[in-house]
Formats: sequence, C-alpha cells, structure tokens
Amino acid sequence: MNKAELIDAMASGAGISKASAASALNSFIDSTSNALKSGDRVALVGFGSFSVTHREARKGRNPQTGKEITIAAKNVVKFKPGSDLNTKVQ
Repeated sequence: MNKAELIDAMASGAGISKASAASALNSFIDSTSNALKSGDRVALVGFGSFSVTHREARKGRNPQTGKEITIAAKNVVKFKPGSDLNTKVQ
C-alpha cells in the first residue's frame, strides 16, 4: 500500500473526503517527524511506538570491489509493533 492508497482507505473508512484524509495523514507525518527529531518517543497504544536510536560508525565492505569502507554514525528510526497489531497480523 502506498500513500495514495492509504489516503483512499482512510477517506472511505472514516467517511471523509480524500483532501481531509490527506491533510490528516500529512499532519500525522509532520508531527511524528518533529517529535522524533527532537528526541521524543511516539507511542500509539495498540499500534506501536516509534523511537530514535544512535547507530555508531562501523566498518563495512564495498560489495563491488571488496574494499573496506567506513560507514558514518547516524540516527535511525525504530518501530516496535504493539500487541494488538501483532495479533491482527498473525
């Protein structure tokens, strides 16, 4: 499912226009991104939680040449699914 399909599903599920669903989804994405950028954790009970962790620099290999390279440190977003989501997927 891509973003357009998600907007369609949200609009039909909530009985709202596609423009309203798109606005709500964009607002959710912006709010979540801003919270994660400031170091906060975003928890949606039953769905899951988003958090940011720091990944240290490490050594890797270029798969084409086999030459060793250094992979820079960076912050990465992690998602941990909630129990309700896990139950629905199983």
